[in-house]
Amino acid sequence: MDLGIIGQAAGLFAVTNIDDILLLSLFFAQGAGHRGSTRKIVLGQYAGFTAILAVAVAAAFGATFLPESAIPYLGLLPLALGVKAAWQTWKSHGRGEDDDAQAEAHGPTSLEVAAVTFANGGDNIGVYVPVFATASIGGMTVYAIVFLVLVAVWCFAGRYFATRPVVAKALSRWGHILLPLVLMAIGLLILVEGGAFGL
Repeated sequence: MDLGIIGQAAGLFAVTNIDDILLLSLFFAQGAGHRGSTRKIVLGQYAGFTAILAVAVAAAFGATFLPESAIPYLGLLPLALGVKAAWQTWKSHGRGEDDDAQAEAHGPTSLEVAAVTFANGGDNIGVYVPVFATASIGGMTVYAIVFLVLVAVWCFAGRYFATRPVVAKALSRWGHILLPLVLMAIGLLILVEGGAFGL
């Protein structure tokens, strides 16, 4: 295995997914203390990233399952999930703190994590396609393996940050407000940067 390609793959993954660590930390904080939430978050992250990888590899071979003009509209996914999370927070705030804990008792689902990961990685597809298109099958395989290994590292890093006492305290206090805001901001950013709806 060529160490140069491994280094390039690791660098490309890190640069294109740095914002995922914040999202993962928020998801892990939301799921803290809820049985099975770590497994759901990791599964969701893998599902979302595998979908990004599949679309990028297919596009590198000339298949376009997702027209380029549709990518900006992926911003609607995190925007909708952010609005839903904000609504739940607002609703539970009116019922008191005990109900607030009850409202978040499920933690994030695998599907929610996968949807946000895929939508947030829409721009990654545009970066990965030319790299994959110019790589050999072996090179593309190395990229895919390195990316999938680094997804696990990212999940570990997100969980690590979410469980640091200072960070955990801040996230437990503000996470229910921060998560909807971050999701909505990501959604709007994807929509605006992609020129969706003529923005």
